Amino acid sequence: MTPEPLRVLIAGCGDLGSRVADKLLLETGNRVWGLRRSPKQRCEHASGFEWLVADMTKPETLTLLPAGITHVLFCAAPNSRTESAYRDVYFNGLKNVVERALNPALKRILFVSSSAVYGAHGDEWVDEETPVNPQNFNGRILLESEQWLSRFCQEHAIKSLSLRLSGIYGPGRVQLLEKLKLGLVGAPSSPIHWANRIHVEDAANAILHLMKLPDPMSTYLVTDSTPLPLHTLYENLARLVNGPTPSEAAAPSFVGSKRLSNARLRASGFDFLWPDSVAGYASLVQAG
Repeated sequence: MTPEPLRVLIAGCGDLGSRVADKLLLETGNRVWGLRRSPKQRCEHASGFEWLVADMTKPETLTLLPAGITHVLFCAAPNSRTESAYRDVYFNGLKNVVERALNPALKRILFVSSSAVYGAHGDEWVDEETPVNPQNFNGRILLESEQWLSRFCQEHAIKSLSLRLSGIYGPGRVQLLEKLKLGLVGAPSSPIHWANRIHVEDAANAILHLMKLPDPMSTYLVTDSTPLPLHTLYENLARLVNGPTPSEAAAPSFVGSKRLSNARLRASGFDFLWPDSVAGYASLVQAG
């Protein structure tokens, strides 16, 4: 049976959203709309893609959403790391977009959240059943947004998915490598501070996989298969770029230590291109 074409609204269509759009448009019949305040000047997408100019924090600009949207992917990011910016985008923006996109054809809403909702868990393995305990405003606002979306979708018989991503890396996201090459960044060797990563291409593939999965769970951790102590990760990456051994430094204050498990995502049938972040970073260095 030929799958029914999708009509997808990608709210906050930046690098990650554009990669999802490209994959959707490889399939005949799918339509994709990318919503941004400032659409990219040059669009390389195939036929079937259209930019929508709107500010999701201002509902009056969302009056021209297309009819018959079947899926919403919310993958926006704030312009600054402040509490007000996070609330404007992740809570108010999500609420504005979802309420305006609501229509009888809408089947599924995917919200790109973060593993920050868990806070710190030391050496413990963390999965979707681990109690959430955000330690900073970013995690608290993301969790509040997840909970609002879950209630809204239950009320309207729509499937909601909260996708808790770990740190994204990939083409165009090489600031860490540049700092390590210059010896500008360090990490603690003791106590261990666990780091979790996901290649942007795997993140996009996972989103597309879960967008189409027949009977998905409501929450997924989207992270690779090899969490590493932060100092170990930095040592490996420094060698890739011929940088000095990273110095001892305090753990990042905004990211709690935890080891994330992707067992649920893998059990759903998803395969990673880059299950190990060191190998993934090595491919970026080789590509130049």
